[in-house]
Amino acid sequence: MTTVYDVPAEKLITKVSQKLKEIDEIGLPAWAAFVKTGVNRGLPPDNPLWWHTRCASILRRIYLKGPVGSSRLRTAYAGKKNNGSKPHHSEKGSGSVLREALKQLEKAGFIKSSKDGRLISPKGQSFLDNTSFEVKTELVKELPAIEKY
Repeated sequence: MTTVYDVPAEKLITKVSQKLKEIDEIGLPAWAAFVKTGVNRGLPPDNPLWWHTRCASILRRIYLKGPVGSSRLRTAYAGKKNNGSKPHHSEKGSGSVLREALKQLEKAGFIKSSKDGRLISPKGQSFLDNTSFEVKTELVKELPAIEKY
């Protein structure tokens, strides 16, 4: 059985974000057009599908590292803040973006809340494993045919 561990993260997140776009519970909030994804960012994201990509990335991270809370996820999406001539320092990612994404993923049934944080639900695990299988079959098709000697 193919799992999230068996496929490249970038390809899996891209495929999952395309599938999440079709789900009604997961959508761009009204305030998301004006928000930055962290203190260290200068501008909002320019990719129109950034919300679905972030939700897919969060879902994958919960699958791998769960149970996790919003604080650990903020640290995972941290980056360097440019302080001009002073040294750079790490700044955490946006908490409101992560909390809203977690709420939407929980409403869709992909994650569930527990005492220790958010966990992947059986529906979410099945969704990611099936998508991993699709990604793996696409990767196998892209491989060049091996000629027999």
